[in-house]
Amino acid sequence: MSGPLFDEAKALDAADPLAAERKLFAIPAGSDGQPVAYFTGNSLGLMPNSVRAAVEQELHDWSTLGVDAHLSGANPWFSYHERFRETGARLVGAKPGEVVMMNGLTANLHFMMASFYQPSGTRTKIMVEDALFPSDDYAVESHIVHRGLDANANMIRLRPREGEDTLRTEDVVDAIEEAGDTLALVMLAGVQYRTGQWFDMPAITEAGHRAGAMVGWDCAHAAGNVPLHLHDCDADFAVWCSYKYLNSGPGAIAGCFVHERHGANADIPRLAGWWGNDPQTRFKMEPGFVPRVGADGWQLCNPPILAMAPLAASLEIFDRVGMPALREKSLKLTAFLERAIHEVAPTARIVTPTDPQQRGCQLSISFGDRARAIRDALQQHGVVADFREPDVIRLAPVPLYNTFEDVARAASAIALVSAAASA
Repeated sequence: MSGPLFDEAKALDAADPLAAERKLFAIPAGSDGQPVAYFTGNSLGLMPNSVRAAVEQELHDWSTLGVDAHLSGANPWFSYHERFRETGARLVGAKPGEVVMMNGLTANLHFMMASFYQPSGTRTKIMVEDALFPSDDYAVESHIVHRGLDANANMIRLRPREGEDTLRTEDVVDAIEEAGDTLALVMLAGVQYRTGQWFDMPAITEAGHRAGAMVGWDCAHAAGNVPLHLHDCDADFAVWCSYKYLNSGPGAIAGCFVHERHGANADIPRLAGWWGNDPQTRFKMEPGFVPRVGADGWQLCNPPILAMAPLAASLEIFDRVGMPALREKSLKLTAFLERAIHEVAPTARIVTPTDPQQRGCQLSISFGDRARAIRDALQQHGVVADFREPDVIRLAPVPLYNTFEDVARAASAIALVSAAASA
């Protein structure tokens, strides 16, 4: 592959301080046996090569120690989840104790809503974006119905202005102010899954609190993608998965943030289980739940070690590299992709915000009714992207393992297949 775009890409890769990180990941091969240009890390991140040894270590301890591995293994299972106390907090801008890795994303969302959606009097409504990810939509609706309320009447769905693809911060804030004392919870995505818009989390959180509501964030597409400051932005809670940008495998253990002001409040209603109980009394096997201080107090079960091992391997990489360095490359990589798309497919419409401060490493591109066919054709050229109804192809240039040459390959393939689709 050659040409000015590829020459520029090779020069950028040669100067990339994170170029060596790519070698830490297993890159799938295409039908020609060559590594693909993988742009679906926003759906399922690639496997760190260190995962295999991490899982095998736990299998070894299980096979040789049995139950004793809870206390005597290389990574004792009893306290395994505490390995993420520091790394998980640094990842999302939290204090140690405000983050716990547990369950799946939607399960964590249910646990958080059980505690932080407490409708009372006129304050019964939940505000979401209209294009909320379906699992979140189902969860929100179910909590409203579970409390004997009408879902349609108690879900405020935010829609972009006519002719626009994304929500304006001022419109979100105005909607919160208009809802006033009817609003119990604001629950938005940190980064919107379809458009890639990164919401102004501090401004929206402040507006929600000013209205007297709780504010929670689904950070599934934000964690490991953009720098988060969950403690400082004063979010009440947040949840995220770790199989996308956090590269921890299909169905991987999810994350949960609870602000310290709530983590220290044992009176907050919650769904309880024994692993959330004070570890000093956990094994006395007595009735009477005493929640552990912090996000750990929302745990139910002892951690699934074989599922947590890939997360530990992945977060070691994130913690070493750091979100500032990842963000710096992300900005350059995504800008390069944006410019390349404009050059090779000028009729394609990028629906992701043009302002780099309102997006992470994702560009969503509308190709109209050709989108699905173009995505399928890209696959034949060794470029892995994904399609979202009705007309969007998403490309996520992940800074840990995507290269500038990957971007050039994607742009070149888009030029070929979009021209063919228009012929």
